[in-house]
Amino acid sequence: MSFEYFSATQLLSMFRDKTLSPVEVLTSYQQQIAKVNHKVNAFTSTDFDDAEKNAKQAEDTYANGLWAPLSGLQLAIKDETYILGQPMTNGSVLLKDNISTTTDPAAERLLAANASIIGRTTTPEFSASSVTWSHLWGVSRNPWNLDITCGGSSGGSAIAVASGMCSFANGTDIGGSIRIPAAMCGVYGYKPPHGRIAEISPYNIDPYCHHGVLARSVDDVLLGYGQMKGPHIQDSHSYLPDNFSQMTELPDVKGLRIAVSLNLGFYQVEQDILDNLLASAKLLEQAGAIVDFIDIDWDEQVIQTAKVHQRSLMGKLMLRDYGAAHLRQQLTPYVQQYLDKVEQTTLDDVFDANQHLCVMWDKIAPVFATYDVLLCPTVATTKVPADFDYSKDDIRINLKQVDANKGWFMTYPFNSLGQCPVLAMPNGMCDNQVPSSLQIVGGPYQEAPVFAVGKYLESAQPLRWFQDHFPEFNRHNL
Repeated sequence: MSFEYFSATQLLSMFRDKTLSPVEVLTSYQQQIAKVNHKVNAFTSTDFDDAEKNAKQAEDTYANGLWAPLSGLQLAIKDETYILGQPMTNGSVLLKDNISTTTDPAAERLLAANASIIGRTTTPEFSASSVTWSHLWGVSRNPWNLDITCGGSSGGSAIAVASGMCSFANGTDIGGSIRIPAAMCGVYGYKPPHGRIAEISPYNIDPYCHHGVLARSVDDVLLGYGQMKGPHIQDSHSYLPDNFSQMTELPDVKGLRIAVSLNLGFYQVEQDILDNLLASAKLLEQAGAIVDFIDIDWDEQVIQTAKVHQRSLMGKLMLRDYGAAHLRQQLTPYVQQYLDKVEQTTLDDVFDANQHLCVMWDKIAPVFATYDVLLCPTVATTKVPADFDYSKDDIRINLKQVDANKGWFMTYPFNSLGQCPVLAMPNGMCDNQVPSSLQIVGGPYQEAPVFAVGKYLESAQPLRWFQDHFPEFNRHNL
């Protein structure tokens, strides 16, 4: 029997009642990796020896009744996350031999819960793109359509989850890097509110920056999130009070007030994505939710605000460490262009971006004063090639050219407003056989209604993701 697509929560239940062994599940993952990873390029490295040792130890813990919360689960970890003694290349040839000397708080929590790391997953260089390819690791591909991007920057993590090569995976998100690949690969991706999952310095002071989970179900997101979040001494922002736990009773969607925005005020959005969003809104309305379509008075300055902020911290750090001419010439074209833009960014640009962030909140605050959640698309198109390079390639949506860097995904406004929780989830298929996705956005730190809506849509929509609806790896021959 094959177990690679079983949910993490289902696996744990079967481990506990001894109807399934962690060793059997690891064998399934190994077979799946051997079968499909050469097609999709999810992993930078795997460690089956250590994974096998951990699986056998987990089997013993279930035999003696002393298991930990994640015992026996094999996770994929993004190759941007530090784990002591493991490689961490961040997708760059400049770091191809780098070994971590510390462990990130999020990974520390997962390991403390006895999760096992089956492998490290691909990213674009320095996570500086929304598609996943690099000189070091090559092109990573969408498991539903190999010609199309898997998204980024947590692209390999999303592929590994969607392809049945792990139980769930971690990701990081400073502009959509969890939710974009979750959308493109048809999985669930959660960006928590700022401070819920501790970060390392200096990202612990950046409200745009988040650690999170990619998984095949809402319950699996809650499982991973419940282990990763909480106060940690490395991050003073993580000490915010938290009244939401995995055990919190979620509200009924009946009576919830739900706002729907088709374009957040300024995006061009493909019709197939809009059609699936409308279908999801209809399901909620039929369940008794109060659904209203709203206009948000945002414009394309939202793009510039996000770009400037990312350049002012992450970009400055990259410029300091890798901006020298002899290093820069080894970087991917998109990182080279990114560093050029960092050098052109002024203090006035940063001031203007901060001022516009206040304008953004003023325009959306009335929405969260009236509604429990906001629904909108996650990405505006699924027609982005796997090897897309925003430094030289164009994107058109509805025959109109959009910003090549950020015009095709709709995630970063809620990094700018980093206190808002956002769940991205699959909600149908697009014309090119890539999943469509919607974002469920909550008001600041209001997580329960986000998961309530996600759980309902997961159960109500006609496609049963990863139960009877899977990627078709043989659609294209590479």
